[in-house]
Amino acid sequence: METSRKGGAGAALAQATEAGVKFVRLQVTDFTGAFKNTAITVEELDYVLAGRLTFDSAIIEGFYGSREREILLVPDPETFVIFPWRPRDGAVARLICQAAYPDGTPFPACSRTVLKNVLETLGKRGWYFRVAAEVEFFLFYVEDQGRPTTVTHDQAGYCDLTPVDLGENARRDMVLTLQEMGIPVRSSHHEVSPGQHEIGLVEGDALEMADRIATFKFVVRTVAQRHGLHASFMPRPLGARSGSGMKLHVSLWREDENLFHDPNEPRQLSATAHGFAAGLLAHAPALTALTNPLVNSYKRLVPDGFHPVLAAWSQDSRATMLRMPGSGGRPCRLTLRSPDPTANPYLALAGILAAGMDGVDRRLELPEPVPGTVDQNLDALRETAREMGLPRHLEAALAALGTDALVRDTLGEELYRRYAAAKEREWADFLATVHPWEITTYLAQY
Repeated sequence: METSRKGGAGAALAQATEAGVKFVRLQVTDFTGAFKNTAITVEELDYVLAGRLTFDSAIIEGFYGSREREILLVPDPETFVIFPWRPRDGAVARLICQAAYPDGTPFPACSRTVLKNVLETLGKRGWYFRVAAEVEFFLFYVEDQGRPTTVTHDQAGYCDLTPVDLGENARRDMVLTLQEMGIPVRSSHHEVSPGQHEIGLVEGDALEMADRIATFKFVVRTVAQRHGLHASFMPRPLGARSGSGMKLHVSLWREDENLFHDPNEPRQLSATAHGFAAGLLAHAPALTALTNPLVNSYKRLVPDGFHPVLAAWSQDSRATMLRMPGSGGRPCRLTLRSPDPTANPYLALAGILAAGMDGVDRRLELPEPVPGTVDQNLDALRETAREMGLPRHLEAALAALGTDALVRDTLGEELYRRYAAAKEREWADFLATVHPWEITTYLAQY
């Protein structure tokens, strides 16, 4: 069952004219997952929709120096949407773009193109990849100059209500704004930690979901700012509190048939689902470099009984990267618990799909599940993590990515090299920095 993405260049032009749009932001995701944009006047929209706008490749390569190249920003007209928080008089809209060389060939450092390539390969089978997401984030106060603090907006807990949940109004505005922009929301609530929130996005096809996640982060931060707050997707900004994850619920479809569903199996999960899950586990270390891309990501992936740390699956444990609970009244799907919201959604979903399909095609055997009790004894959990744990830090994840031919080839050599080089610099900077914990622990004693 493929989600229909309606519209085209003509529809985008007509909508812009009807709504009185004056400016259009051309948005593109760089290889780290950051949204970048340049604005055009509406008079240039026809020219842009024809795929004739050239720009500097620094917009998606993440640097500015002497190696930039001329690229085309090719908009997807089906992503045209008007920003609901801007004035209607002189409205502002956006288009999500991909990058290409001036001759029209795809630009290899474009992460949206990477995902489209994997989806096109899957589409030759008549299969579709569908994804739902639950994204967590924190709301913090800001200083007078607008700089974010680590003071949470409230002291509420899981699913608390007003007046304890002080972020309810901001969260409601985020949901309403997302819905106005055509992004369907399933749920929203306060999460476990003070100032922490979660919004769940309704299932869609993978490219649409990647666009939604990228837009979601932009919208959440914009609405938070309008409430005088800072929204942070940092995986673990508060060491003594739970971190923020991005649960991904994935499934494969052929027309209206869920290929993960088999009513004759005990958990109603098919051999295709088992193979896909086995592929995810086989490539888990390399995938972690994409789904958990920051130094700080690994402050969340620790064996504390609350966060995923095992390259394993379970029906009900919080400690495993993958949960396979069965249908439970919903279409059968696998739940990835390890990703965090700083991931580039295009690269993360491309890697997940490629790894899962490798398991399907090679008919990899799914190992036995980890018992749900594994996260109840922390000493036992730490021992298990030594045997089947996810990478403990960014350097280990990057090393795994470098030796995993499948995931590396999915990215393409140029994008892989740029991604790995940027993340290795990030790791080197972290290692060279003396942190307050080190001063507190060592300065007086040594």
